[in-house]
Amino acid sequence: MSRKKRKQIFTNVEVVDAGAKGKTIAKAPDGKVIFLPNAVPGDVVDVQTFKARKAYYEGKATVFHKLSDKRTKPACEHFGVCGGCKWQDMAYEHQLYYKQKEVTNNLTRLGHIELPEVTPILGSAKQYFYRNKMEFSFSDSRWLTLEEVQSGEDLGDRNALGFHIPGMWDKILDVKKCHLQQDPSNDIRNLVKAFAIENGLEFFNTRNQTGLLRTMMIRTSTTGDIMVLIQFFQEDKEKRELLLDFIAETFPAVTSLLYVINGKANDTIYDQEIICYKGEDHIFEEMEGLKFKINAKSFYQTNSEQAFELYKITRDFAGLTGDELVYDLYTGTGTIAQFVSRKAKKVVGVEAVPDAILAAKENAERNNITNCEFFVGDMKNVFNQHFINTHGVPDIIITDPPRDGMHKDVVQQILNIAPKRVVYVSCNSATQARDLALMDDMYKVVKTQAVDMFPQTFHVENVVLLEKR
Repeated sequence: MSRKKRKQIFTNVEVVDAGAKGKTIAKAPDGKVIFLPNAVPGDVVDVQTFKARKAYYEGKATVFHKLSDKRTKPACEHFGVCGGCKWQDMAYEHQLYYKQKEVTNNLTRLGHIELPEVTPILGSAKQYFYRNKMEFSFSDSRWLTLEEVQSGEDLGDRNALGFHIPGMWDKILDVKKCHLQQDPSNDIRNLVKAFAIENGLEFFNTRNQTGLLRTMMIRTSTTGDIMVLIQFFQEDKEKRELLLDFIAETFPAVTSLLYVINGKANDTIYDQEIICYKGEDHIFEEMEGLKFKINAKSFYQTNSEQAFELYKITRDFAGLTGDELVYDLYTGTGTIAQFVSRKAKKVVGVEAVPDAILAAKENAERNNITNCEFFVGDMKNVFNQHFINTHGVPDIIITDPPRDGMHKDVVQQILNIAPKRVVYVSCNSATQARDLALMDDMYKVVKTQAVDMFPQTFHVENVVLLEKR
């Protein structure tokens, strides 16, 4: 197909549904599906396509003839450019509807799973300011809008502290106010940026690999702890201490002030030494009296309050009486394992990341939990018959795999063990559906519950209870 044919304009097209990855769906006159990134179901629009495939188009709404009654005014001034909260223009009750629909469709159409009556999705009490972790990038050449470029005016300061423009690794949007993390997150980011500019601290240039300031991470917790980590590209003791002292003096509520010197080409910190400048090298999160230590490299659910609801559903689905041996697969830092341990005889957690297992053991000791054991290893290798023989045949398996779902060997081992119940927690209902289909001959789905962890986005968690047929 020629380039001319690939780019087409369709007029007065109704947007009829929401699809995967936050895109909405319309139908072209030739019957093909059109995926759109900037419309809401119910809109009537003109579409400019930019990609054509055998079964679908990808395009963008260019003219809006009718606006959907599902729309709402986005709260954030950066909406449409930032790309972080793609559904801010859709009212929350409709976001929940389409998330629930996606989960149900994936389980029934992809997995061909026979579902019981579906429990309505659990919405988040907070629709904004719910994240406990945010990462911002410094740049000496901020992203310019089309209007700024065409204005011909002196654009002045080009420094930015904010988010990557979607699909552009070297372009940073300067963020004035983000609606995802509670105060003092916005004040910290804005005052750090202003102080750095006033004192001549160079912002990073990704292409040239020059500058001093690379990234800033802010973590908050329900206990009131605050962590700030500044990533420097190179060591400059005088400038480093100038900035860190400013943060410590301006924000005494910061309980963990950290830094890292990272001269690598990429800004990942997981292979870097984290140095504590002031306070502790960690913060704490608390859930039902359990305390979880979180350091700069720790994984923790980014919506703390909704994670509590997710874990309560998981524990309820497990139906524990106090006599069960529970396996918690992909246990991470052991949060779910410890959360359910009070109602189990014993919990065995398995995780591939060594640091996560160390944190799980440390947290269990801190919480005086003696009926949890944690083991490190690649799940498909460690979760074998020898492991079962050593640690016992589980009555219940809880599994919370990454987005790719479970390896087929792990699924087969679950079928070999054949516990009476399996609770499957998933952040990707498509791969969850694939795995459930492999287990369908032995297990039936008796409960399913979607949980919205990330309002204003298309992401959704789902918990399924399986029982032997």
